[in-house]
Amino acid sequence: MAPSTDRQHYRELVAQVAEKARAILPTQVNGRLEGAVKLVLAGDVEPQADGSIQVGSCTDPTRYYRLAGQACTCTDFVQGKAPEGWCRHRIAAGIDKRVRELLPPAAIEPQPAPAPTAVDNGRPTAPVAPLPEAPASVNCHIMLEGRQVQVTLRDTDETRLLQRLAALLQQYPSAQPSPQRTAQGKGWCAIHQAPMKQTHKAGRSWWSHKTAAGWCQGT
Repeated sequence: MAPSTDRQHYRELVAQVAEKARAILPTQVNGRLEGAVKLVLAGDVEPQADGSIQVGSCTDPTRYYRLAGQACTCTDFVQGKAPEGWCRHRIAAGIDKRVRELLPPAAIEPQPAPAPTAVDNGRPTAPVAPLPEAPASVNCHIMLEGRQVQVTLRDTDETRLLQRLAALLQQYPSAQPSPQRTAQGKGWCAIHQAPMKQTHKAGRSWWSHKTAAGWCQGT
C-alpha cells in the first residue's frame, strides 16, 4: 500500500532536517544520527508536560531515557562517550523539535502513551540546541470560533508553502461586513471589522487604524 501524502511529507521533512543536522554535528557521531532518525520515525520522541523529553532506547524496547535540556540519562551521555554530548536521544529530540516546528499542528503525528522511564541522574538543565531555521515561513490571521488567531506556517519549499497558505485561507475565509457594520461609514473598517480614527494634517483628513501589517484606511 502506498504511503499517504501526509506521511510521505513527514518522512521527507525528517530526512531534510537530518541532513542539515549532519552538517552541524561533530563528525564523530558516526551512526548516532542514523539511529536518531529511526527513533523519530518510530514515534519514540515524546515531549513531556514538564518540558523534558522522553526518548526510547534503540536497543531495548522496554527502556526509555529522559532529556532535560542538553542532559540525557543514557549511558552514552552519562559516561561521556557521546561526542560533545550528542547521543542518539539528544539528536532525535532536536530533529523531532525542528520537524514539529515545520509542520502545522494538525499534521503532527500522535505519539504513543508514555512508558516507564529511567531515573533522572540529576544533571543541571539547559535549553536544547536549535536546528537550522525554516527557509520559508509566513504569518496570517484567521477567525476561529469568533476569535482572531495568528497562524504561522513553515516549510522547506516556498511554492508548497503558498499552496498550504491558500488552502488554509479557503478553509477560513475573511468575514463579510454586516449591514450594521457598513452603516457606520468612514469611522469603521469593513476589512478588519475595527473602528478607525480620523486624522487631520496639512489640509488633508483621512480615516485609518493600525494593524499588524501597518496602517489601514479601510480600502
